[in-house]
Amino acid sequence: MAEKKTRSYVTFIKWFWGIVLGGLFAVCFVFLLASWGAFGTLPTFEELENPKNDLATEIISSDGKTLGKYYLKENRTPIQFKDLPDNLVKAVVATEDERFYEHSGIDFRGLARALSKFGRNGGASTITQQLAKNLFHKREKASLYTKLTQKIKEWVIAVRLESQYTKKEIITMYLNKQGFLFNATGIRSAARIYFGKEPKELDIQESAILAGMLKNPRQYNPYRKVSQKKSLSRRNVVFRQMVRSGFLTEKEKDSLQKLPLKIKFTPESHSDGLATYFREHLKKFMKKWAKDNPKANGELYDIYKDGLKIYVTIDSRMQQYAEEAMEEHMANLQKYFFNEQKRNKKAPFYDLEKEDIRKILNRAKKNSDRYKVLKAVGKSDKEIEKVFNTKTEMRVFSWKGDRDTVMTPYDSIRYYKHFLRSGLVSIEPQTGHIKAWVGGINNKHFKYEAVEQQKRQVGSTFKPFVYATAINQLKRSPCDKLPNTPYTIPKEKYGMEDDWTPKNAGNKYGGELTLQQALAKSVNVITARLIDEVSPINVARLAKSSGVSTEFQANPSIALGAIDLTLLEMTSAYSTFANKGMRVTPMFITQIEDKNGTVLDTFVPKTKEVVNEEAAYVILNLMEGVTKFGSGARLRTTYKRPKFITGYPYKFGNAIAGKTGTTQNQSDGWFMGTVPNLTTGVWTGGEDRATHFAGLDKGGGATMSLPTWAIFMRKCYEDKTLNISTADFEEPSDLSINVDCKKHEEEKKKEEKEKQEEGGATDF
Repeated sequence: MAEKKTRSYVTFIKWFWGIVLGGLFAVCFVFLLASWGAFGTLPTFEELENPKNDLATEIISSDGKTLGKYYLKENRTPIQFKDLPDNLVKAVVATEDERFYEHSGIDFRGLARALSKFGRNGGASTITQQLAKNLFHKREKASLYTKLTQKIKEWVIAVRLESQYTKKEIITMYLNKQGFLFNATGIRSAARIYFGKEPKELDIQESAILAGMLKNPRQYNPYRKVSQKKSLSRRNVVFRQMVRSGFLTEKEKDSLQKLPLKIKFTPESHSDGLATYFREHLKKFMKKWAKDNPKANGELYDIYKDGLKIYVTIDSRMQQYAEEAMEEHMANLQKYFFNEQKRNKKAPFYDLEKEDIRKILNRAKKNSDRYKVLKAVGKSDKEIEKVFNTKTEMRVFSWKGDRDTVMTPYDSIRYYKHFLRSGLVSIEPQTGHIKAWVGGINNKHFKYEAVEQQKRQVGSTFKPFVYATAINQLKRSPCDKLPNTPYTIPKEKYGMEDDWTPKNAGNKYGGELTLQQALAKSVNVITARLIDEVSPINVARLAKSSGVSTEFQANPSIALGAIDLTLLEMTSAYSTFANKGMRVTPMFITQIEDKNGTVLDTFVPKTKEVVNEEAAYVILNLMEGVTKFGSGARLRTTYKRPKFITGYPYKFGNAIAGKTGTTQNQSDGWFMGTVPNLTTGVWTGGEDRATHFAGLDKGGGATMSLPTWAIFMRKCYEDKTLNISTADFEEPSDLSINVDCKKHEEEKKKEEKEKQEEGGATDF
C-alpha cells in the first residue's frame, strides 16, 4: 500500500513538473517564435536604438522662448529626463506602473493578478509595454488571435527596450510619445498647451492632471467641459495612488484634493500664439532653405517632421508688447470707424461708384476659401452665386472675441472690409535683428501680411530721404531757411508729362521756415525745392542704399512719397540713420539646428556705409523736431489729447526721431520712430484704399499709427530687462553742421542788435 502511494506521489510530481516545465518551455518557445518574426515583423536593433517619431520644428526666440512650431499631425518636441519634474515622474509611476523600477518590462505579479481576475481590473500593462505598443505596432484589432499575438510581440519588444535603455530613458520616451489631444503630442506640448508652462515648472496637481489623462486623454480632459468633472476625479485618484506608493502623505493628499481644477489653456495651432504672421513668413523661408540645403544623403529636410530648431531674432517680450499695443489701439480706433460708417451709404467705401464696389466684392468672393471649394466640386457660377446670397451660420471676428452670427457670405465679405488693418515691425539698428513683427490684426481671419508682403503708398514718411540727401551732399543745416511759397518744377527738367506744382496741406503758405520746421510740419513746397536741388535720382539712390529694395521711377513726386513700399523696407531704411549711417541688412534668423543640436546653418547680416556719421546725426536731429513740435508732438505730455487717441499721455521725455505720413484721402497712416537702439515702423489702413476715415483728425498717421508705436515703446521702457535706450543720439566729435537753431537764432539776433547799436552810435 505504501509502495502504491509512493508511486502515485512520484507520478504526481512528474506530471506537476512536466506541466510546469512544459508550460515554461511553451512560453519560451512562443517568445522565441515571436522574436523570429513568426507573429509578424519586430523592430530591428537600429529601430530600437532610434525609434522613428515625427518631431515638430521649433521656433526659438532670442530670449529662449518657444514662439511656435511647424507640424502636420503631431506637435511633438521631445525632452530629456532632466526636464521632467520629480512630482510628474512619481505621479505617472504610481498611477500607471507602481512596480516600474522592479520589473524588466513585464510585471509578472500584475499579470498573474490580471489573469486571476480575468482582466476585470486591467491588463497589467507596464509603462514599457505601453511604450512598445505606441512605438512599434498599431492598435489591437478585434480578433482574439490578433490581440494575443500583438500582446506577445509587445512583451518581446518591452524586454528588448528594457535591455537597451535605462528606466529614466524609458519613462521619458513614454511621456514624449503620449498624445493629450488639442495638438498636444508629448509631455512638453501638453504642459505648454494645458498650463502655459515648460514641464519642469509643473506643480504637483498639474502633474497629477496630466498623469490622469494617460489612461484616456478624451475622457479625462480638463479643457473639455463635458469631461472636467471626470478629470477632477481622476486627478484625485492619482493622489490616492501616490499615497499608496509612498510619494504623498494622507495629510498632503487631503489638502491637494480640495484644490479646484485649474488650467491655463494655451493652444499651439498655426493661427494661435505669438508672432503668427512672422511664423508664416519664416515658413516660406524655411521651405526654400530646405530645397537649397539637402541632407548628406540627398534627402530634403521636412520642417514638419524632422524636429529642427530655428533660432530667430524676435524677442518674445517685445513681440508680446507689440501685439498688445496693436490690439489696444486698433480695437479703440475701430469703434470710431464703425460709428462713422453708420452715416456712409456706401460703407465701408468712399470715392467709389456702385460698379467699382461690386468689382471689389466680387474679387474678394473669388479669393475666398468658400468660392474655391465650390469651384473645386464643380458648382456652376449660378449655384455659387446662390450660396453667397443665402444666409448661413458662421463665426466672425470682432475685437471682443469671435462671435456666432447668421449672415450671407456676401455680407460677411462686406463686414470684414470694414476692419482697419495694421502692421508693426521693430529693428535693432546696430545688428539688423528684427525684434518684433506684427503682420496684421488677427492671422486667423486676416491672412494678408502688412510687414513684408503688402506695399502701400508711404506719403510723407519718405521726406527724410530728401532731406538726408541734401544734408549728405550739400551739408545743409536744420537751421537753413527756405521760402514757404508755391514752387513749380518744369516738366522738361525731368522728362515729365506736365509741370509739377505740389500744394501744402490746407494751402497754407508764407514766410520762411527752417528745414527742421519744414520737416516737422511736413511742408510740401520746401521738400519740392530740396529734391529739385539734389535731383530725384540722388534721392532714389540714397533710399535704395538705405534699404528700399522696390524698384521705382525717380521723379520729383517721390519727394511726397508717391510710391508703394513695404513697412519692412521703410523701417530698415530708417534704422540706417540710427546706426550712424551704416546700413545693416535686416535679419530674422540666426541659426538652424537639427534634432540632435548639430548646427546646420548660421546667418550674419551684411553691412555698408550709406551716409557719413555727421549726416546721419543731422537727419536724426531734424526728425526729433517732428516729435517735439511737429506732427508727432502728441508723444509729449503737452499735447491735448482727443478722446480717440489711445493710451495718452505717453510721457516720453527722451530723444525720439520720427515722422508721420498720411496719403491721399487718408488711405494710409504711417508713423516711423527711432531711438538710439530701436527703430519701429507702424502702418494702418483699410484693405482697400477706398476704405478710410473721412477726415484727417482720425485718418492721419499721427492718429492711426502713432498711438500703437507709443504704447509699444512705453511697454518696452517699463520692462527694464530690455535695455531700450532713453539716451540722446550720440553727437559726432567733429560735427561741423549747425544743429542748434535756437542758439543760432539768438546769436543772429545778437549780431543784428550789435550792428544796429554800432550804426546808431555812428549816426549820433
